Amino acid sequence: MKISLIQLDIAFGNPGANYAAAEQLIRRAAAAKPDCLILPELWTTGYDLTRLEQIADPHGAQTKAMISALAREYSINIVAGSVASKQPAGITNSMFVFNREGGLAGEYSKLHLFRLMDEHLYLQPGEAKGLFTLDGALCAGLICYDIRFPEWVRAHTALGAEVLFVSAEWPMPRLSHWRALLISRAIENQCYVIACNRAGADPANVFAGHSMIIDPWGDVIGEAAESEMILSGSIDLQKVREVRQQIPIFTDRRPELYL
Repeated sequence: MKISLIQLDIAFGNPGANYAAAEQLIRRAAAAKPDCLILPELWTTGYDLTRLEQIADPHGAQTKAMISALAREYSINIVAGSVASKQPAGITNSMFVFNREGGLAGEYSKLHLFRLMDEHLYLQPGEAKGLFTLDGALCAGLICYDIRFPEWVRAHTALGAEVLFVSAEWPMPRLSHWRALLISRAIENQCYVIACNRAGADPANVFAGHSMIIDPWGDVIGEAAESEMILSGSIDLQKVREVRQQIPIFTDRRPELYL
């Protein structure tokens, strides 16, 4: 499976500019014929949380229409990062996943809201797992702060997920945490981690970039720099199955004693 990660420099609070930039980069990445693309977190708005009532995407409709059309046009799977999706009960930080036919393959709203960036003041938390299937592979979607909760990640891989797709706006001061946490999640879950961070800065933060592709042994097989770019690489799901057979941690778990 060929993967391309679109490490986008997000225009703060400017959905129009971000939709245009993302479409251009998706088309550029799609020319190389990957099997799957992934975008970063809150790529339509950035962390302009105080204005989300005005700039969030109602029901995710604009995002879904654009990504569905591009997935169908290029016959690629697209993990559409996450966007501020305006729902009747409030605004969620939601990931939409589309298959090669342009159909909605999965939807996940960020479960763990990051209080240090005031997410809990403006967003509603999700209540469901992030599982979805692409090209026959069981995958899971995670959003930024979620990677600090290994029990949440394991809730997906214990059900068989072989690839973790992570979309983030992870800040530069905690770059070492980003790398360490992602590598740890790959090793302990014996799976691929495909982690797409944003590039650039907003009025309050500088973001780390360093999107990564990590294999089930925890080896980094692709890593971006800090600026806007497309990172591409290939993964082999057979390797997940081989590693899980070689060190059978899922068989040896004793979850009845973990609480």
